[in-house]
Amino acid sequence: MLSLRIRSFSIIPLIGVMLIAVSANLNWSKDFWKGILESDARGYYAYLPAIFIYNDLGFSFYETIERDKYNNTHFLFEYRQHIHGKRINKYYVGTAIAYSPFFIAAHVISYITENDRDGYSFFYPIFVNIAAIFYLLAGLFYIKKTLRFYNVENLHISVVLFAGVFGTNLFYYTVVEPGMSHVYSFAFISAWIYFAISFFKNKTWNHIYLLAFISAMIYLIRPVNILILLSLPFLSGSVNHLKESLYWLLERPIKFFLAVLIFLSFISIQYFIYKISIGEFFVYSYKDEHFYFFNPQIVNFLFSYKKGLFLYTPFYLFSLLGLFYFWKKSKFLLYGILFFLSIVVYVLSSWWNWYYGGSFSSRVMVDYLPFFIILTGLTYIYLLKRVYRLLFTSLLFVIIILCQIQTYQYRYNQIHWEEMNREKYWDVFLRIDRLL
Repeated sequence: MLSLRIRSFSIIPLIGVMLIAVSANLNWSKDFWKGILESDARGYYAYLPAIFIYNDLGFSFYETIERDKYNNTHFLFEYRQHIHGKRINKYYVGTAIAYSPFFIAAHVISYITENDRDGYSFFYPIFVNIAAIFYLLAGLFYIKKTLRFYNVENLHISVVLFAGVFGTNLFYYTVVEPGMSHVYSFAFISAWIYFAISFFKNKTWNHIYLLAFISAMIYLIRPVNILILLSLPFLSGSVNHLKESLYWLLERPIKFFLAVLIFLSFISIQYFIYKISIGEFFVYSYKDEHFYFFNPQIVNFLFSYKKGLFLYTPFYLFSLLGLFYFWKKSKFLLYGILFFLSIVVYVLSSWWNWYYGGSFSSRVMVDYLPFFIILTGLTYIYLLKRVYRLLFTSLLFVIIILCQIQTYQYRYNQIHWEEMNREKYWDVFLRIDRLL
């Protein structure tokens, strides 16, 4: 009976309760809520008060509201760019769209409770934090459904979902910096994976139309994440499934065109915003910031003491044991996932600021964490002997402890946001006594 209860137990509600408890402790009391929206999140969020409150896509409320009314260092991040003598938001609108239901809820509650309805008073950032938790749980929901496609046992699904949250930087970008775009990308990419596999299995137009919408959201949140399309060979399941599905789409050009139209219609939101703001549809809002594809910092991106993905969040590294599952099952799937992840690392490590400024580990890889969680789940299938599975589970819990210590250190600046090196890393390794 106990075994049945464990197997049927869903870890997702428990994770939700834990994240709410941590968020309430860190962010919802005293003046801590003022730090929920910081750095890039200022720009992502600004579209909502600009459109719904101030009718000002020039974002002049930056001076009157963000700077003067809320005189707090977290509020002084400049997200505006000057182009042709006018101002636009440097960031894309997708994250704001993801926030929007929660922004509306905060606006209504602010009205009921007679709080300022200026877009920045107490309830607005609180509901951004709630939005991050909601999208994380939604992402886990779709990852769980995807792992069931691969026949991963429920108990192992619970373990890998728990480790995927608390053993990686996903935790940090949900409760400490919930306004950043990464947890929202995580959710939509998780859903994209599930519906892509579902399409290859069932071939229905509902799946295609959903994928068109989800693809548009992924693009609007972080345009570079349209790289997700390169995962389609892997998600197809086999060469034959991929070919059959392509033929199926091409044999129905009108419906396929409708799906393309859905995608283009949603992404056009960004370009209409530019047109309204400065009179042009197409603008490169990052100005002097570019990718340098002939100088990718792959080794630094993965291993450096500054921000190395595998060093600060080893969950990503050990998840690659799941590749052995595909080695035994299908070389096509193995090469498909290796090709996709290699392109992702190559492109992301080619950005001019390959360490992405102030961040815990390589924050841009949170977006692609669903693939690594899935690989972790498949490791349990590859490890046939019970003793090996127990050892792997123990390893995951060691990774969780390490990640939580390093998250704590990062939050209190023992792991510096930008200036880490070998000496500094080993000087503070597993040291929390200095913070007590």
